[in-house]
Amino acid sequence: MAGSEHRSLTVPDGLAGERVDIAIARMFGVSRSRAADLITEGLVRLDGAEIGKSDRVLPGSTLEVTIPALTDPLAVVPEVVDGIKIIHDDDSIVVIDKPVGVAVHPSPGWNGPTVVGHLVGAGFRIATSGASERQGIVQRLDVGTSGVMVIAKSERAYSVLKNAFRHRTVAKTYHALVQGHPDPLQGTVDAPIGRHPRADYKFAVMADGRASVTHYETLEAHRFASLLEVHLETGRTHQIRVHMSALKHPCVGDLTYGADPTLARRVGLERQWLHAVRLGFEHPESGAQVEYESSYPADLAHALDVIRDAS
Repeated sequence: MAGSEHRSLTVPDGLAGERVDIAIARMFGVSRSRAADLITEGLVRLDGAEIGKSDRVLPGSTLEVTIPALTDPLAVVPEVVDGIKIIHDDDSIVVIDKPVGVAVHPSPGWNGPTVVGHLVGAGFRIATSGASERQGIVQRLDVGTSGVMVIAKSERAYSVLKNAFRHRTVAKTYHALVQGHPDPLQGTVDAPIGRHPRADYKFAVMADGRASVTHYETLEAHRFASLLEVHLETGRTHQIRVHMSALKHPCVGDLTYGADPTLARRVGLERQWLHAVRLGFEHPESGAQVEYESSYPADLAHALDVIRDAS
């Protein structure tokens, strides 16, 4: 295994009868949970045979362990990602159509494909003062959200676009298929969002959260769901998902925020029905107003067809 350390030690008398995971932790200087992971991954041999973490060791036995090199969770892995489409590319910016299942940049706990890794792997030159794992990133889309986004390629573009997003001069338009029918059919949700008090991976409307404003209007009303056009004033994590859930109209398929799993199965969705359809801003170099669009990907288009047919 490339970059791994292979070590072999004899079990001392003092560890006679101990569980293998405890013995590995003490003999090789790793945590007990890391030792258990190594055993589960088949990287441990006791006298040449595979073992379970609760097996016991005998003095004089040979314990062999292969310890893979730990990787930096923020390291950018150059990897061309199938499904990322380039909508526009010039010296200042690159505009992409991000598919579902791709994170914007590396982060702890995520080892899948990233937009930053794709751009490096595809040979794009990004030169900005952003952290190395976030080079050029001026906005984010959730892993489970698809659609159009812009990445800065030059330092000037990075600075100008960062300011544009901060001062809310970027027009961000999403389409969301939500359960039921919002009342009124168009409106504004002005409710602060903060981290969920009982679940780290979720957010919620919280009195002490950050100001968050979402405008929506109904494009289509169907029997089980409504297609909304959504404009964001702010850009909080999970903002549309949290605000729609707070209205009791979660995005179809968004099980994290209370969507009906039966309806999700019926329309064939394994993620929230939410897509960034348009992005408009002043080009950082020319100053011209530009707008880029993304059409619905296959899974969302199919789900919408099912909803339409059900009406």
